[in-house]
Amino acid sequence: MRLKTKSIDDVVVIEISGNMMGGPDSQKFRELLHKLVKQGTKKVVVDVKNVKFLNSAGLGTLISGLTTMRNAGGDLKIANPTDKIESLLMITRLIKVFDTYNSVEEAIASFKKSAKKK
Repeated sequence: MRLKTKSIDDVVVIEISGNMMGGPDSQKFRELLHKLVKQGTKKVVVDVKNVKFLNSAGLGTLISGLTTMRNAGGDLKIANPTDKIESLLMITRLIKVFDTYNSVEEAIASFKKSAKKK
């Protein structure tokens, strides 16, 4: 699993590519999120369009990331889920837990919309 980050306005986009199967890769993801939280990041979009395989440990990594961000007063949204990932989220009912969007741009825009509601 490879992680690449970029900032767009006040949102950090984490692009994940390869397989999400837990282990040392999950630890890298968690460490990255904790580092972002320490830097004051509140808005994260995880772009999963290049994830080839996602197992239960990978799902656990995403849930852990969401918990980390929400505990810090922020949020984590998923962008570009493939059909496989979307069906996995539906089967596990995590589709109700995660905010998912068809593009990174839509996910970023959703942060602006939720800020206006508050």
